[in-house]
Amino acid sequence: MLYEYIQKNYEKDEPIFLSELPFENKQSLRQEMKRLTDEGKLARVYNGVYYQCYKTVLGTNGNLSMTKYINKKYLKKDGKTNGFIAGLSLANQYGFTSQVPSVIEIVSNDSSTRQRKVEVDGYKLIIYSPVFPINEANLSAIQFLDLMSNIHKYSELTNEERKRKLKEFIIATKVDFNEVKKYIYMYPDRVYKNIFEGGLMNELV
Repeated sequence: MLYEYIQKNYEKDEPIFLSELPFENKQSLRQEMKRLTDEGKLARVYNGVYYQCYKTVLGTNGNLSMTKYINKKYLKKDGKTNGFIAGLSLANQYGFTSQVPSVIEIVSNDSSTRQRKVEVDGYKLIIYSPVFPINEANLSAIQFLDLMSNIHKYSELTNEERKRKLKEFIIATKVDFNEVKKYIYMYPDRVYKNIFEGGLMNELV
């Protein structure tokens, strides 16, 4: 019954968190998950996290989707906004750099410490706590401020190219500068400098 529920409600490469399975007897649930793992139906990532064993089109063993893991664990929680991708990964995603990050940086309400390093299924993650709890209303503003804190380190663009990319980023992520003004005081002075050099100072007036 448990395996049928998993097959029906989870994609092959989707993380299965023990805590979210709707079974009251947790001891029996753990025993059943162990049995399914021993039978090769499930793979255990670490304590309390699994995914279904499957084969790729090439016939090799499939892996856990790290994107789905990060979304589920750190970016969304019970359907609510909980965090965002940050650092070099964010800069690469929006074309500020061609550098491919070796570590995925995440800002999430799920982090209880200022900075925490974890390794999941061969991927290295750094989880930061946000300067202010993240929600749907302030997500784009805090992500923008996080980007502006470090863009001078990541960007490989000329000033004009950077200005163009920043405008594209603002449109794509729907940055609300009224929200930016609420939180900018929590960030270092270099954020103002980077915003000025990005041609965005008028947005703060």
